Amino acid sequence: MKIIETSHISRRYVMGEEVIQALKDVSIAVSKGEYVAFMGPSGSGKSTLMNIIGCLDTPSTGRYILNNQDVSEMSENELATVRNKEIGFVFQTFNLLPRQSSLENVALPLIYAGYNKADRIEKAMLALKGVGLENRAGHKPNELSGGQRQRVAIARALVNDPSILLADEPTGNLDSKTSYEIMDLFDQLYSKGNTIVMVTHEDDIAQYAHRIVRLRDGLVESDKVNTNVKKAKDLMAGLQGH
Repeated sequence: MKIIETSHISRRYVMGEEVIQALKDVSIAVSKGEYVAFMGPSGSGKSTLMNIIGCLDTPSTGRYILNNQDVSEMSENELATVRNKEIGFVFQTFNLLPRQSSLENVALPLIYAGYNKADRIEKAMLALKGVGLENRAGHKPNELSGGQRQRVAIARALVNDPSILLADEPTGNLDSKTSYEIMDLFDQLYSKGNTIVMVTHEDDIAQYAHRIVRLRDGLVESDKVNTNVKKAKDLMAGLQGH
């Protein structure tokens, strides 16, 4: 079953006199349960593609079908509803509210989804437990390490049971050891059946994905199954062996 299907999408931005063609003609499909990385140098179009897939932006031309819904022509309000229901976002900068506890941060999407307080707390605690942080539920972001903050952000992304987990440079602000721990968590989420789409410019991080789509100059340069999937545990063992 295809969850993401883009058909000949393009995206151009008009900046004064200049027209920037961020995406030219991109057709890709991602099936339920896949783990895909979008790779490419700066300016390749990978962030624009992620914004369109995440319903943060709409294509200039072409169609985007997300979970059997055509979202290419949706209004801002319709896109916001789809985002909250279908997509869990994980960002490089965590995007946690500094004055809220881990539990309150994770429960935030459930407020918009209309859950009552007791259900919000129960679901948020389950999500924190899923990332191994139930014992940090009362801690605020400044009382957590970088890796723990990213785990809270991942729990928040998963709390609504989204169709897709969309991760934008998820290890960009983390050291190597913590990066491997976060990638190990993504491995576990994938093995539980989550559909993961990750954007990264780091080749070693992309190697965790089971399929790698490389973009260049607004076009798909290659789209291949990754036959050399790295496992975080192997890399961690290598690090500890040094």
